[in-house]
Amino acid sequence: MPQLFKNDKLKITLNKKGYNRYTKISFPVKYGIYSEIETKDYIFQFNANNEIIRAKGKNYTWINPSEWLKRTIGNDWIYYSTGGYTGVFESIGEYYLPNLQYPTNSLIGGKPFKEPDINNIITKWHSIIDKITKENKLLNHSDKFQTFIDKVLENSPKRLSEKSEQLIKISGRRVSVLPPDARHVDYDIIPVNISKGCLYNCKFCRVKTEEPFSLIKKDEILNQIKELKNLYGKDIVNYNSVFLGEHDALNAPSDLIMFAAEQSYSQFDFKHSYMESSNLFMFGSVDALLNKSTDDFDKFATLPYHIYINIGLESVDQETLDFLGKPLTSRKVIEAYKLIRNINIKYDNIEISSNFIMDDILPKNHYSSFFKLLEKECRLFKNKGDIYLSPLRINKPSREEIFKFNEIKIKSPVPTFLYIIQRL
Repeated sequence: MPQLFKNDKLKITLNKKGYNRYTKISFPVKYGIYSEIETKDYIFQFNANNEIIRAKGKNYTWINPSEWLKRTIGNDWIYYSTGGYTGVFESIGEYYLPNLQYPTNSLIGGKPFKEPDINNIITKWHSIIDKITKENKLLNHSDKFQTFIDKVLENSPKRLSEKSEQLIKISGRRVSVLPPDARHVDYDIIPVNISKGCLYNCKFCRVKTEEPFSLIKKDEILNQIKELKNLYGKDIVNYNSVFLGEHDALNAPSDLIMFAAEQSYSQFDFKHSYMESSNLFMFGSVDALLNKSTDDFDKFATLPYHIYINIGLESVDQETLDFLGKPLTSRKVIEAYKLIRNINIKYDNIEISSNFIMDDILPKNHYSSFFKLLEKECRLFKNKGDIYLSPLRINKPSREEIFKFNEIKIKSPVPTFLYIIQRL
């Protein structure tokens, strides 16, 4: 049950219960079990480890009362904006737009991190909390609230940065990109690498490593899971989703995928998560997909997850594939898309999305071949099989590209969204 301390300057609520199911809704939603410190000017929220996870300003200079900051396990700050609710949901499938501190491919969004109020929270939240709680003498009369404050202050910016470095060490390197379908759980995932590198190492790609594809042994995977469980600590109760990495986990043998998925579900105790249901995310290449049998997907369907697999198709046009440096034939892309459609129809708990590139510098037949594929092969079924469009060039938004995306979305017979590259 929530526990409350309140006076005229300070309000502390321990163990608040947010939503326990991820949902698409047009007002601010907070998930999981968390605690909160509210002052005259700020609201700060903390996870079960007493680490800051969300914050917002309350005064009139804050951009929008419905917008807020979120800190990830990787120690990035993300600003969630409404975009005036104009076109955000249509563009990304979510009501709030994540604005990131690092270069990405997003065509929409502003520059919230240049705002003084936002920068003030990011750089001074720790000293603000330290000052307000020291000035509040009444707080010392309640041990449980003082203990909470002490633990919050122990989790200083330096300590949180060190924890993010520990996450990188466990994973072997930073998770540079998450599947776009991870938006369905607000990117709240636990990363378990079962492979390294990528099968293709396409020339155009800027977010994946150039390392050749290789597998990780089962004992190393188990050790990762053990270390991640310790790292996430008490807050693991607020997680229900795992990302099997790195860039082409689907190319791993099916028994290794099953092993990692089952061990993650068991060791992270997803069965008793505060968040309802469980989800598994992974990337896959065209060849990885085509090399999997019906028996493989039948096995995956027995896992206690809703499974999201994201496949990089990029283009149906051979000239464009060659231009991108993607070692595929258009025939294989078409074959892969047929298989994606059939899997989405057959399995209730497996959903495969696909990525395509968009940019005004692509060969002329790129878009016509894309629409031809959809018109011939696509059957909208249960609103599954999203298509994500990714601008080829990073940090080069343009009005023309936004117009092009809107044109494609209107013509597309399947749900089509912008792919915002987000890391962990």
